[in-house]
Order: sequence, then C-alpha cells, then structure tokens
Amino acid sequence: MLLRSRRTVYYLALVVATTLLFAGVYNFGMATWENRPQPLYRSLEVVIQSFTTTGYGEDAPWQTIQMNALVISMQLAGIGLILTAVDVFAVPWLRDALTPEAPATITEVEDHIIICEHTPRTDAFIAELDARGREYVLVESDAETARDLHESGYRVIHGDPESVETLEGAGIDAALGVVVDAPDDTSASVALSVRDARADVRVITLVEDATLAQYHRAAGVDDVLSPRQLLGRSLADQVPTAVTAEIADGVVLGDDFELVELTVAADSDLSAETFETAALRERFGVNVIGAWFSGEFRTPVDPTDELTPGTRLLVSGESGQVESLRSATAATVREFSSRRTIIAGYGDSGEAAAEALAGSGSRVTVLDVEEKGPVDVVGDARDPDVLEEAGIIDADALVVTVADDTTAVLTTLIARELNPEVRIVVRADEEADVEKLYRAGADYVQSLATVSGRMLASTVFADEEVLTYGTHVNVVRLPAGGLTGSTLADEEVRTATGCTVVAVVRDGETLTEFDPTAFVFEDDDEVVVAGTDESIAQFEQEFGS
Repeated sequence: MLLRSRRTVYYLALVVATTLLFAGVYNFGMATWENRPQPLYRSLEVVIQSFTTTGYGEDAPWQTIQMNALVISMQLAGIGLILTAVDVFAVPWLRDALTPEAPATITEVEDHIIICEHTPRTDAFIAELDARGREYVLVESDAETARDLHESGYRVIHGDPESVETLEGAGIDAALGVVVDAPDDTSASVALSVRDARADVRVITLVEDATLAQYHRAAGVDDVLSPRQLLGRSLADQVPTAVTAEIADGVVLGDDFELVELTVAADSDLSAETFETAALRERFGVNVIGAWFSGEFRTPVDPTDELTPGTRLLVSGESGQVESLRSATAATVREFSSRRTIIAGYGDSGEAAAEALAGSGSRVTVLDVEEKGPVDVVGDARDPDVLEEAGIIDADALVVTVADDTTAVLTTLIARELNPEVRIVVRADEEADVEKLYRAGADYVQSLATVSGRMLASTVFADEEVLTYGTHVNVVRLPAGGLTGSTLADEEVRTATGCTVVAVVRDGETLTEFDPTAFVFEDDDEVVVAGTDESIAQFEQEFGS
C-alpha cells in the first residue's frame, strides 16, 4: 500500500513537471519561432489540450519545423503519461477488483495448527504439514500478503494475531496447537491473547533472541524454540578441530546402530576412489543410503560415482563399522595443532558457534559489523581487506552467519578467492539460496528455514518423531501405514520415494537387520525413514496412514 501511494505521488509530480516544462518551451517557441507571442496561461492551455487530445484551437497550424517538432514531442509525451496512468491507477484497481481478498474466518476445520504470521521458517513448517496431510490455518496481519497467499492456495485468514477475535476466526477452539513466528515482543503478546482465547491449547514460539525465552514462558508459552542457536552449534560441528572429530555424532537407532553423515577429506584413504572400487559395504559393513555431491543428493549412488574431496556420505551401520569408515574418510595426516577458525557474523548463530568451538583447541576470530562482546575485527565480511585483517589467508575454516543470504553469498565468493583451501560452512536463511551458496564455493550449507520447520514438526507431533533436524538429512519415525502386509521389495520404496527405511520399531524393539524381500510389516510397526525433505514427503504421501 505504501509503495502504491509513492507511485501515485511520483506520477502526479511527473505530470505537473512535464506540463510546466512544455508550457514554458511552447510559450518561448510561439514568440521566437512563430513570431506570435501569447500569455503563458494560453500556452499552458494548449499543452493541456495536447495531453488530453482535445485539440489546439487557434494556434494550429504552425509554420516552423521547430514548433512542429515540439508539438509532436508534446503529443508523444501525452500518450506516455496516459499509458503510465493506466499502470499507476487502472491496473492496481483491476487487480484489487479481480483478486479475492483473504477471508477473516475459516469454518469447518478442526485438529489443525494455527500459524501466526508467514515467514520462510513457517513456510517450511507448512511444507511439513502438507506432506503429512495435516490441517493448518495461517494468520497473516498484512492484507496484501494475506491476499497473495490466499491466491497461491494457502489456507490463510487476514487479521491481527494479537486479537482474540482473529484467533477465534482461525478456529482456536478446535485447534491442536498454535505456532507463533512474529517479532519476539509481538510473539509474547500473541501468546497472552491465545491464553485469553483458550487456556489449554499448546503454544509454541520461535525466538530470535534466546534471552527473551523466559518472557515467552511467563506469557504462557509451552515450548520456546531457538533454531538459530541450534544451527550455530550444527555449523560448528562441521569445523575440523584438534579435539573434535570431522563430523558430529550421528542418530542412534538401536543399542549399537547409528546413522551418520561423513565427509571425504582430500587426503583420506578413500579420496578419488569410485564407490565400486571403494566397496564400502564389503570393507566396512555399512549401508550407503546416499551421498551429496556439491549440494546435490543422490540415492542410490552410481557405482561409477567418484568419492571426490568434500563428498558427503549418508551411511548406517553398527557403531564400530561407522567408526572404521569415519577413519577412512578422514585425513590420513591429522593435525593436532591449534587450528584457526573465523566466525563472520556474531548474532545468535555466530555466538552459538563460538561457544561450541570454545575449548576445541581452535583459535577463533570473531568478525562482525558492530563492535560488541568478543568481536575481534569490526567490519563488513564482504570487504576483502576486512577478511584479510581477520586472517582468512591462513585460516582453516570460516563459519558464515551474517545477516542475510546475499551478504553470505558475497562473503563466500570473496573468501574462496582469497583462500581456496579454507573450509567454508554457511547458514542460509532460506532454502532457495542453499544451491546458490554451494555454487559460490561453500563446503557445507544448512538452511535456517529447514531446521526451523523440522524443529516445529518434532515439537508439535508426538506420534511422528523427527530424529534429527540439525543436518542435511531428515530422519523421521513414522507409522508403517500403507506398508502393512507388504515388504519393502514389494512396494519398491526406495525407487518410488527416493528415501530409505533404515530401521523398524516392533513391540518396542528397534530392528536394524531385516530382509527387504521377506520382512512383512504389521499394523503396529513403525519405520525409521532417512532421506531429503522431498523424499520424506513423497514417502508420507505414498505410504502415510
């Protein structure tokens, strides 16, 4: 609405300025070129007649080429102003008239999740809900955004989430829970309104500033999630240090069975081998579920695919088997001297990463645009001189947690140019920018929106447990559903969905060894499924109960 008002003002200013300019030139031309001087108001009248295509009265015709050229210019300018007026006034009016407004209430919905405000994080959560076939109602306070979302097929209402009336319009009496992703102070106010509308509904908020979590809880919030802190710690796990391993612990699926992501180091025993010659299952006993090649996930892997440096493996197996493979993918010569890490961006994620690296043996340099706390270098991470001052030339790793994805892309490009060997791990605010950051030269990228969506799904649903949300892979425990009475081979699960069933939970026991051609699923079985978000969503669509 503000943009539309500005366009109207700019257009009117253009009309006035153009009219006065032509009136002055026309008045000068009539006196100088045509030798017919006239009052300025008469010239102004002729210009307006030209712009409105109502004629020229007694002035026409003109004898000189200069005046004829001027009049032609006036005519063309008038056409241009008319066409511009259509874009400024008529097109928005038609759009408003033809585009349906988002409703203020939604009826006939129950057992749904109310989501207050649309953000990339709640958008990722909505994708999780859609994949599970769960109902939701999105409350959006901005009328234009709500209308656009409504037109795009979202189940959205327009209203103030701090209003009890709006919450009632979203069906709070029949809702399973309320998720709030507004500014931190607004979220606390929304929580209070939710409690006024219904005291027993579950309320979950996402916070930017973890120190404000206590105020949210005081407002009646049941779960306060801080995905930026989680993501900061997750990024720190990707930084090799003198103390920590190359990769954080995996997801434990049984007493002695886990699923992990491992990165192939440049000078490891497996580097440059193909999957066929590496023979990972024969040599280590692990099951290779898939692998990432420069951000692209492939499952199953092709035997001819090469284990290039930076290839990220997703494997499952017994702890001893996984540990053996971990050693084979790590550098053959381990550096136990102090390693240098730069953290670019000291917000919540950067602070969490710094805390996670404390005591790891790394020398950590913190870079930020503001002088605060433990910031060592103040400046813009996109500036090569600032990165050099922070020590990028000799750094072993760079953790990028800057304010926005555009800045992150530029920082990654410049850092990669200054130090081709540095390991760069990046936080992306939006999933759409992950691939762009890999192309810019990042070694590992994690999306804040994806992590947030998984955290919310893990918190909201008790019957569907998201086992990990701080890694590239999604690991979810689900009811066997449509697999009941069949085998994995019968349903061709991996071919149909692109994800892998890595374990089965039956009568409280986790089974990691089962024959995919002979093991028949029963009604009460649960499956642990691993894969990308898209493949998990496909599995739930195909086999969800």
